[in-house]
Amino acid sequence: MKKILLIEDDADLFSLLKYNLEKEGFAMSGLQTGKGALDLCRQVRPDLILLDVMLPDSDGLDICKGIRRDPDLAAVPIIFLTARASETDRIIGLELGANDYVVKPFFVRELIARIKLQFRTQAAPARVLEAGGLELDRTSCQVRLHGEPLALTATEFRLLAFFMSRPGVVFSREQLLNAVWGQDRAITDRAVDVYVLRLRQKVEKDPANPELIHSVRGFGYTFEARRERAAAS
Repeated sequence: MKKILLIEDDADLFSLLKYNLEKEGFAMSGLQTGKGALDLCRQVRPDLILLDVMLPDSDGLDICKGIRRDPDLAAVPIIFLTARASETDRIIGLELGANDYVVKPFFVRELIARIKLQFRTQAAPARVLEAGGLELDRTSCQVRLHGEPLALTATEFRLLAFFMSRPGVVFSREQLLNAVWGQDRAITDRAVDVYVLRLRQKVEKDPANPELIHSVRGFGYTFEARRERAAAS
């Protein structure tokens, strides 16, 4: 069941959309203010966000920027709902990262059709990830290094899969904890260092001089097969 997060201050419209979208089989949640919208997005991890541009306490454009800056939410489709109909407003909304722009008033059936279109055009995540001699199969939960199987724990596998699916992106320890261990956890961010060290010992030729999982001073870690990039150039 696809999860839709609705941020809309008009109570009547909020109720109307919630009723019709749940009737279509979507799981609905949301707020009627902008306050707490980003936190709710991180908690719910929606498949699509319906976002009002003009909220009583926030600017929907700023919320969109925050969503696009969050590595865990950056790929979630956003459809703006707004009374701003000018060409300039549409361009600004789309340039900030919205996937679609629906002007009020609109037909609910049209909005549902646009939502379904977003889901049809979403690319399915790659089943097999490959980089630097590593091959990670999400389906079988197996990892091979230069064709040889690696023995990883479940947490090590999730951490490596997260890294490999987002090459070149720098993540803080807190972001990695939220993505791999989840919100409900009883460990500190230093646990990330321990697991990165364990992964390096298993996937790096020389763990002291990593070629795949790199430290970024003062921030966290990133995954990048730099040997491959250098060879290609």
